[in-house]
Amino acid sequence: MTTPQGPVSALYLFEKFEVGVVHLDAQRKVLAMNDFARRILPVSDKRPFDALVTSFHPPRSAAKVSFLLDQASACPVAAAMPMTMIINIPEQVLLIKVTRLAGADGLTTGFALVFYDVTQLVVQGEAPAAPPGALPASTPGAGEKRQLARIPLVANHRVTFVDTAQVMFLESQAHYTRVLTTSGFQFCNLSIGDLEARLDVQRFVRVHRCFIVNLDAVLELGRREGKVQLRMRGEPATWVPVSRAEVARLRALLGVQRKA
Repeated sequence: MTTPQGPVSALYLFEKFEVGVVHLDAQRKVLAMNDFARRILPVSDKRPFDALVTSFHPPRSAAKVSFLLDQASACPVAAAMPMTMIINIPEQVLLIKVTRLAGADGLTTGFALVFYDVTQLVVQGEAPAAPPGALPASTPGAGEKRQLARIPLVANHRVTFVDTAQVMFLESQAHYTRVLTTSGFQFCNLSIGDLEARLDVQRFVRVHRCFIVNLDAVLELGRREGKVQLRMRGEPATWVPVSRAEVARLRALLGVQRKA
């Protein structure tokens, strides 16, 4: 894993973060979890014990966890998709890894799901102060989601964090997102909806069902092939479509006056 300041050693992770551990049986039902996992996950609300692990994940995250377990079940793992995933839950961003457990005969006996809470590496500033009597920050529904100062990206079994200032636009890829940075296109496990909810609305704007743009990276607003599109910073030139319903708002944000 790396941060904008440089590589982060495995020792740093062990010292900096507590680790959550969830033990699953071969049918992917929750058998046990450590105390940190109990604090982070909505155990009292979802009651996951003896239930499928996906029972305490929202639909978008559940699909990702299922995929991760499918990959862990393969022996050897042949898929190119990275085994590490990022999950977005209220107030927190979790880095998750799954490994298969086997007995002496090599047959699957269960799975170990291990996660780190990497929220402090990606959010901006401190958590908002909760009013007296409010739910703790780790409880779903407590307070607003904190803005991302960095976006977690996954490639080659590694997680990196890129400053949002280096992001030019984001493109939806079903439950995942393709991110264009100053270094080119990269992959993020979070959905575009998850990212939209945590990005600075003064800088990042949803201009299309599948696209969010960084206003600072817009070079041109014009028409191509009969449609309004944005030319983004970078070479070669990249164009992003703009939904008809968003054109007027986008013109106002960019300070562009419509020609008579």
